[in-house]
Amino acid sequence: MTQVVPAPEPLAAPVIDSHTHLNLHDRYLHGDEVPDADELLAMAAAVGVPKVVQIGCDVDYARHSIEMARTRPNVIVGVAVHPNDAARIHERDGAGALDAAIDEIADMARESVVHAVGETGLDYFRTGEELRGPQQHSFRRHIDIANELGKTLVIHDRDSHDDVIRVLETQGAPERVVFHCFSGDADMARYCTERGWFLSFAGPVTFKANESLREALDVTPDHLLLVETDAPYLTPVPHRGKPNASYLMPHTVRAMAERRGVDEASLCALLFDNAQTAFGEW
Repeated sequence: MTQVVPAPEPLAAPVIDSHTHLNLHDRYLHGDEVPDADELLAMAAAVGVPKVVQIGCDVDYARHSIEMARTRPNVIVGVAVHPNDAARIHERDGAGALDAAIDEIADMARESVVHAVGETGLDYFRTGEELRGPQQHSFRRHIDIANELGKTLVIHDRDSHDDVIRVLETQGAPERVVFHCFSGDADMARYCTERGWFLSFAGPVTFKANESLREALDVTPDHLLLVETDAPYLTPVPHRGKPNASYLMPHTVRAMAERRGVDEASLCALLFDNAQTAFGEW
C-alpha cells in the first residue's frame, strides 16, 4: 500500500495506541489502495507503536474486531454501540431494537480478547434533545456491563461533559474509566483525574486553536495519561485533514512531550505502562 502521508521518525521507545479503528479504513479515505489490518499494524510497529486497542463501535464492527484480535496478539478490543448509533437505532427501530443490540454487545464483551466496553457515552453534537434519553439509556447499560464483567469503560464525550459525568457517577463508575479523545478543559481534567479516571489525548492536542486542551494536558497526572489516534480520524499536525493511522501517532507523542517538558523516551515509557494499567497487560 502507498502511504497517504510519510511515516515519521520512529519513537525513542514503544507506545500503545489506546484507541483506533482498523476496520474503518475504506475507499473513501484511501482510493483504490485500502490498507488491511496487518498493513496498518506493521506500519505502526515500524515507528514504535507495537500494540493497539481496536474499538468496534457497533454490533457488526465489534464482531469483526473480535475475530481480528483472536489471531493478532498485539490487538485487544473494546466493544459497544456508539452513542450516535444508539440514537439512530432507537429512532429507526425503537427501544427494543436498541436493547437487543446492547444485549449482543454484552455477550461479546465476555470474550477474552475484549478488554473494554466502549466507546460508549454521549454525543450531543449530532443528536437533538429528543434522542438524548435513548443515548443516556444506552450509556447506563454499557456502564452496567463494564461493572458486571470488570472491564474498562471507554467513554465518548462530545458536547456533553456535564451529562456524561452525571450519568457515570449516578450509575456507578467502573474501577477503570478512560475518557477517549479527551475534549474538556483543565477544570474538567482535574475533576476526572481526582476520581482516578484516565484521560487519553489524540491529534486535536496538536491543533493551534486548542490551547484549552493543552492546558488540560498540563494538569493531567503522569499516571492517568494516555495517547491515541482515533484513526482514521483526528490526524495530528502536520498532516491534519489526511486519513489518520497508528503510524502517525509519533507526531502527537512528540507534541505532548514538548508541552510537558519531558524527554520523548520517558514519556513513551510512561504512556506504554499506563495503557497496560488501563486495559490490562497483553
